[in-house]
Amino acid sequence: MNDVPPVCTQLDISAITVSHSLPAPTPTADAAETNRLLRDMIALQHRSCEILAELVNQVSLQQRQRNAELKAWKEANPKLADACRHAAESLSKVHTEFLSNIANEAYDNAESFSDSDYALGDFLDRFGPRLAHFNGVLQLLSQLSAQPPQPPAEKPTEG
Repeated sequence: MNDVPPVCTQLDISAITVSHSLPAPTPTADAAETNRLLRDMIALQHRSCEILAELVNQVSLQQRQRNAELKAWKEANPKLADACRHAAESLSKVHTEFLSNIANEAYDNAESFSDSDYALGDFLDRFGPRLAHFNGVLQLLSQLSAQPPQPPAEKPTEG
């Protein structure tokens, strides 16, 4: 009357039950398939390593080129590079004070920030853009600054 298989079935998942509908795989076929899959995985890992090595070479090439350009710029503009170093050192102190003020303000008003979106928005509007611009200027000056002069190395005394 009804040729539709039942929707609910029972599955026996005990270790003793063996399904008789599928023939058991032969051990040699199973081992051969496993070996093939392992070889495929190794080949894919080798290819992934090759791609990663190419990526590292490309990124390091760009970084070396950027460093060479910065070094050439610093050598072509030694006075400006030195001025950038002095400016970065001075602004670093101002930056520390600015961050301290922001931290104190945030600590003092943390409760109102959680209670009021307006208070949090006002805080971010007051300090966010200035901090972002300040960080950008300080980073630029730091990158363009000349290395501080190294003190002459002392020669060991013999005697």
